[in-house]
Amino acid sequence: MTDPTNTDATPQAAKFIAIDGPAGSGKSSVSKAAARALGYGYLDTGAAYRALAWHVLDRGADTEDVDAVLGAASDFDVRLGLDPDDRTIVIGDVDITDAIREPRVSDAVSGVARVPAVREQVNIFFRSLVAAAPYTAVIVEGRDITTVVAPDAPVRILLTAAPEVRAARRAGELASENAAVVAEALHKRDASDSAVVDFLNAAEGVEVVDSTDLDFSQTIDAVLAVIERKQGAEHGR
Repeated sequence: MTDPTNTDATPQAAKFIAIDGPAGSGKSSVSKAAARALGYGYLDTGAAYRALAWHVLDRGADTEDVDAVLGAASDFDVRLGLDPDDRTIVIGDVDITDAIREPRVSDAVSGVARVPAVREQVNIFFRSLVAAAPYTAVIVEGRDITTVVAPDAPVRILLTAAPEVRAARRAGELASENAAVVAEALHKRDASDSAVVDFLNAAEGVEVVDSTDLDFSQTIDAVLAVIERKQGAEHGR
């Protein structure tokens, strides 16, 4: 995996706006909207794991094979930008922006993300990417951003919602899929990933935004309010 700075990967913690949450909580769409509103960068860490899963599959390997995953990670030349309006992802000279959303990749992501050594390597990549970003701050969303990737970030948010609401939202995004099947897949993904990292409970100092009873615009406003308050408190020190 390429380090975009080729130097020390320690981030400038102040550049992080860390947002965690389970699937269907709205963290990706809300984070992108918040980044646009504030003129910040946006990093979808889940897309990086999807890209690695695609890379493993492209090599003809099994993502349940830890050695195969580690081998793929060692030559994982991925490039992803931080512009919230340009989500292009490239490995080598292949544009995989759409390919990482294919069901076969979605089914394989957990096998990649559960490998501790891979997570450590990917987290270093995330930190270095943010440190080198040409933005005042970057909204970084994923599963362990508030606790592992950037535990010292001045703004840390857990964006969540009731399980049934999350399942309904995900089913709505995938109109061609059966709602019950989508819900089952979501719960299975949560259970698998939660064995590696706790993204359902807020760590100390992490602010919870529960979007169960909020629409999209209200959720964006709630997240922006937390960012404004936390940044104001940080600058007021």
